[in-house]
Amino acid sequence: GSWSVWQNFDLMSRAGAAGRTALIEEGARLLGAAPDDCSAANSQVICRGKSISYGHIVNAGNLSRTYTDVQLSSLLIKAAKDRKLIGSETQALDIPNKINGVAVYGIDATYEGMVYAKPIVPPTRYGASVKSVDDSGAKNVKGYQQTLVLEDPSNTVPGWALVIADSFHAAQRAERLIKVEWNAGPTANVSEQDILNRGYELIAGRKGSLVVEDGEVDATFAAANAVFTQTYTTSTVLHFQLEPVNAIGLQKDGRWELHTGNQWQSLILPTLAQSLGVPVEQVVMRTHLLGGGFGRRLNGDYCVPALLAAKALGKPVKVVFSREDDSRFDSPRSASVQEVSMAFDGGEKIVGMQHHATAGWPTSAMVPGFLGTGTNGEKFDPFSINGAEHWYDVGAHRVRAIKNDLANKTFRPGWLRSVGPGWTNWALESFVDEVAHSKGIDPVALRTQLLSGRGKNAGHAPNSVGGASRMANVLQRAADKAGWGKELPEGVGMGIATTFGQERDMPTWSACVAQVAVDKASGRVTLQKLTVVIDAGTIVHPDGALAQTEGAALWGASMALHEGTEFVNGQVKDVNLNTYRPMRMSDVPELDIEFVDSELQSVGLGEPATTVVGPAIGNAIFSASGARVRHLPITPEAVKKALG
Repeated sequence: GSWSVWQNFDLMSRAGAAGRTALIEEGARLLGAAPDDCSAANSQVICRGKSISYGHIVNAGNLSRTYTDVQLSSLLIKAAKDRKLIGSETQALDIPNKINGVAVYGIDATYEGMVYAKPIVPPTRYGASVKSVDDSGAKNVKGYQQTLVLEDPSNTVPGWALVIADSFHAAQRAERLIKVEWNAGPTANVSEQDILNRGYELIAGRKGSLVVEDGEVDATFAAANAVFTQTYTTSTVLHFQLEPVNAIGLQKDGRWELHTGNQWQSLILPTLAQSLGVPVEQVVMRTHLLGGGFGRRLNGDYCVPALLAAKALGKPVKVVFSREDDSRFDSPRSASVQEVSMAFDGGEKIVGMQHHATAGWPTSAMVPGFLGTGTNGEKFDPFSINGAEHWYDVGAHRVRAIKNDLANKTFRPGWLRSVGPGWTNWALESFVDEVAHSKGIDPVALRTQLLSGRGKNAGHAPNSVGGASRMANVLQRAADKAGWGKELPEGVGMGIATTFGQERDMPTWSACVAQVAVDKASGRVTLQKLTVVIDAGTIVHPDGALAQTEGAALWGASMALHEGTEFVNGQVKDVNLNTYRPMRMSDVPELDIEFVDSELQSVGLGEPATTVVGPAIGNAIFSASGARVRHLPITPEAVKKALG
């Protein structure tokens, strides 16, 4: 899952304890009592029968207490049994304004004197330049002002033009009549198949970072009695968040301001400063609510044209992307190629495993300081290989991560809800299922056997106490809840998968059983039910946790059965809902979601269900029909082909 709760649980708990201590001390002073004789409850400080409200203390007292880091770390935090808010149903205070129209999202924001701008996106992400602009056909559009060709020192938006108008609709109408001729970049003819083919080449080579290198892998495989190998692929996936990206750029009081919705402000500020040619201290971001982020707004590249236009025009400029612009300029989840293999000794025991994965790396493109270093000294993108360093006992173990350089040259790969585990777990859990069936072992039994919780898989405090045994627990619980092994109608099957979410250092133990029906004649898959069990440690807000998991599970199902696009001539093919097809309401299955009751470290819930659903569905399709599909999304055509 994402980091917010995991990183801030202890910090916010200590902040609360510090506030409680300060209120008790000041409340005691106002009541003429000793702090040791006082307690805090229900927004009051109570001292031997007398009480004073927090509001009165704030209004009449002197709350000036400060704490050093050492003092904060020594504060006593409530025991789990004494908690009153954590784990209980409380009202989410942001909801009313979000449903009655009061909340202001980036697309709602305005600024006095601003003009609107709509991008004209070039044919390639990198290396394009404008040769000519003919706006003669747009000059009769009411509200059209001009077409601005951007010069970007940061190289974030090379070859861009902006249509400037009094309103977005005028800019949109004018843009349809403007003719721009470009010098395209070097990836103008790149296709999805080219990117996948490059992945196959890289997998076959020996380059890359050894993220895991445990034991004598080469010797183990050379001496193996048998080796089982499969290859898995995934298509490019768009974020397609509800609100297309947008931003207002302006200069005020000697500083540049950017008004937008964004997920990682500090990441883009240096780029904004570079594009303007000013120190980063002169750039400020005013953040509005997001109409969906899911990782797209971690990358603030869409902010650059707003500030460049404001600088060029000397006035506030609001850049609004159409849905098609947003899709073309997205930082999509990269297509991927993976090869997974297992080695077996003469007694059919698993003695080794290898997992090689290649895709575009978002971290190398946007924050290379976050790259990890493999055992061979080569860098890797943790967000493009997380999930492959699993919790199974497999003997000698190698995980190799390889950047697909063609993908990174063609587009800017992005972080999309779960990032790497969206494809690594697809390969891993499909492969484990295939091994189980090839050996005549029940898929739950094989996983349970491999989740011993010994050695490096025993876990450690505070984040992964219990290790693989907790994964085995959610696996068995999901199987029991779903009725694993029960007789099902012809053409209906169950599949299971398990994962630990986004990162091994912050595992969210997750398991899913998918039940599907497969029409062999058409290849059509109907997703009937998803049973999901998650151990995320302490659940802070049950309703919020449920909402996160529901949304994650449904998006995982959407990417498994529906969502995906391809690159054609250097750009994504599907740019609107006429051809890009997320899950529809009629596709939504029955959901049965359960959280393990726990007082352990609270971890993330944004991603885990997204990563576990896809392989569970793929495994269920095999169970229902015998069709083993190794590519996402799983289309009816692919199912029919797999059936032969």
